[in-house]
Amino acid sequence: MSARMMSLTEELVARCYRVVDDSGPDPNAAHLDDADYEAMLNTLAAELPATEPLWLFGYGSLIWKPEIDHVEERVAVARGWHRSFCMNMTRWRGTKEIPGLMMALDRGGQCKGVAFRLSDGDRRQKLDKLLRREVTLKPTSYHARLLKLMSDAGPFRALAFVINRKGTTYAGPLEEKVVVERLATSCGHWGSGADYLYNTVKNLEARGIHDAHLWRLQQLVAERIAGS
Repeated sequence: MSARMMSLTEELVARCYRVVDDSGPDPNAAHLDDADYEAMLNTLAAELPATEPLWLFGYGSLIWKPEIDHVEERVAVARGWHRSFCMNMTRWRGTKEIPGLMMALDRGGQCKGVAFRLSDGDRRQKLDKLLRREVTLKPTSYHARLLKLMSDAGPFRALAFVINRKGTTYAGPLEEKVVVERLATSCGHWGSGADYLYNTVKNLEARGIHDAHLWRLQQLVAERIAGS
């Protein structure tokens, strides 16, 4: 664990928690169907030969809640992409009344994260499960992309879910004070924005990954919560 002490603590995060009922899926939203998933699987299968290992790149909650069976982890850098709180959340970690924000990979800069290698076999089934978990709406919030990553073990490719700027949840680049306010005040049935930020920074630091932008955000969100 890093010697740096986080300003955002479990005690401050606990202040943000409140019981929120799940509002359920938006009845007006258009959802992907089996044919959509089949088309995405065919595209990925054409791009990723069966002889190449299947890696998944985690940059946020995937690092501290993988929810996938994997056989190896590798710290790696994706160049040309950066973490950004650019996704509106009106469910899960926010509500329509007090929307939250979640991170996605957006274009520009670079991002150091953790790649997870999935076990061999049943690749299409594993990809189908991942896609159905991460991509649900039309237009999609994410695009599934194969990114070239750099690591101490050399370059390799991994599947990542990057923001779709034309998707319904894209918030665009936001001012820092807006991001801080929304992370400090939002909560949904999965928990608060502060909890999401806290766990992401804590687990990045535990792996020796220091994201200066997120580190500043946790300090500012801690100040906002402490002053409320």
